[in-house]
Amino acid sequence: MLGAALQGLAQERGLGETPAPRLERPKAVDHGDVACNIALQLSKAWKLNPRDLAQALVERLQKQPDFKQLIASCEIAGPGFINFRLSNAAKTAVVGEILSGGSYFGEIAQGGEPIASAMIEFVSANPTGPLHVGHGRQAALGDALANLLATQGIKVHREFYYNDAGVQIANLALSVQARLNGLKPGDTNWPEQAYNGEYIAEIATAFKTSPEYRDDLEVIRQFAVAYLRNEQDIDLKIFGVKFDCYYLESSLYTDGSVGEIVQDLQSIGKTYESEGALWLRTTDDGDDKDRVMRKSDGSFTYFVPDVAYHASKWNRGFTKVINVQGSDHHGTIARVRSGLQGVAQKRGWEIPKTYPDYVLHKMVTVMRNGEEVKISKRAGSYVTVRDLVEWSGGVTPEMTPEERELALQRGRDAVRFFLISRKADTEFVFDIDLALQQNDENPVFYVQYAHARISSILQQWGGSTSDLAGADLSLLQSKASDHLLRRLAEYPEVLTDAAAELAPHALAFYLRDLAGDFHTFYNADRVLVDDESLKLARLALLSATRQVLQNGLKVLGVSAPAKM
Repeated sequence: MLGAALQGLAQERGLGETPAPRLERPKAVDHGDVACNIALQLSKAWKLNPRDLAQALVERLQKQPDFKQLIASCEIAGPGFINFRLSNAAKTAVVGEILSGGSYFGEIAQGGEPIASAMIEFVSANPTGPLHVGHGRQAALGDALANLLATQGIKVHREFYYNDAGVQIANLALSVQARLNGLKPGDTNWPEQAYNGEYIAEIATAFKTSPEYRDDLEVIRQFAVAYLRNEQDIDLKIFGVKFDCYYLESSLYTDGSVGEIVQDLQSIGKTYESEGALWLRTTDDGDDKDRVMRKSDGSFTYFVPDVAYHASKWNRGFTKVINVQGSDHHGTIARVRSGLQGVAQKRGWEIPKTYPDYVLHKMVTVMRNGEEVKISKRAGSYVTVRDLVEWSGGVTPEMTPEERELALQRGRDAVRFFLISRKADTEFVFDIDLALQQNDENPVFYVQYAHARISSILQQWGGSTSDLAGADLSLLQSKASDHLLRRLAEYPEVLTDAAAELAPHALAFYLRDLAGDFHTFYNADRVLVDDESLKLARLALLSATRQVLQNGLKVLGVSAPAKM
């Protein structure tokens, strides 16, 4: 409507081109439901006073046939802002949209065919030990990001890259061999670089009873890697995360990919020899110094297989790739991108200079009983994902299998929501005591309780939610219902913006705000009133709120319980 008013004004007065007007939601509710600053934008080019231009636009708007249906009032504020208050019919329309959209409400494709594809690589833990809380943050972030992108019509491929080659894997094999020889951490002959966790003893014990058992370092290595991969799979299952593909670093050597990459880069003059090593000219692509590719002993530095791996991603058709990694990987970004630019030059690929995208997260500190927890007996020097889920769910040894499963679900929900609820690039303090609290201070409980409370009200009513489609929503006129309607209408934008900015924490914030608006409404407006029409209108609003809570929690990988 604003666009039509602008074009009409421009034609009438012989003015310039008309840009598409941008609408915004004012932060202060008192400023109305929607605001536009187009008059301020155009006043200089059109040589008009912004308030006069705004007034002319409003007058043209008011003559449009749909004006009264959509807009209750509009006013010119400050130097030329136009603030609109929407009509009750416009505000309440979102309830019908949510009830008809159901579990697809807020999504771009609404269950249709995807319009694009992307790969998200996350967790990618070395198979040298159990998954730690940093991997947990990656798992929560990566999975939520994948779900977010899916809401925007993107088919997402989830990939886990196993660094199953290199020095750390060799140290793992030596550690298990030392345990097999009866050594333990602290003994005189215990290898200096060995892993000290109790899990090394578990691997040694399992290996002794396996058919492959013999004192052969390569066999020990293969068994230990397979054992830990299985353990990590169990952790991921407990955490509710699945992958489409597990990609092995070792395969990049066996299929010749690493050798081909090095040859490609050498053939275009992107490398040079110095001090017995092969260097990559990463300074050509903005790095602060050139980087060693092949050391003087003939072994490759760790970013070389990374370049080969990302060339494989591009070759498999993934033009949109997002890597979720710890902030300690920051230094590898420039060299991986530089290597890829060289490969692209050689192979005629049009790889963007910013390929791949990165989401880097900072460390997680775990607090329990008011003190920082630094070690787990099993892992040796860090808290594992399994520890975090079990502690946050209150799992105890004496629980029945059913009780344990419920406790693990509580723990999984708390860990996922907590780890997503902060920007990835901020430090995070995970408070186990807070995760165990069943009150409003616990953010995941607060959101889930809103869903459960609505479920309880609808059950108490006893009717069918399909009957709510015909409710007279014009009766929703209170301040509390107004706030709730505004919040519900924001949900599709929240998904779109969070996906575009790779920021799932924005959805966690939104769900807390939505739960808060619901609780305020519940305390202000009785729902199960005697007036049948008013009751159905309020129940329709609650049913829509429950649906959005459910949809948002699902994106974060958190359950939406019907009772708590």
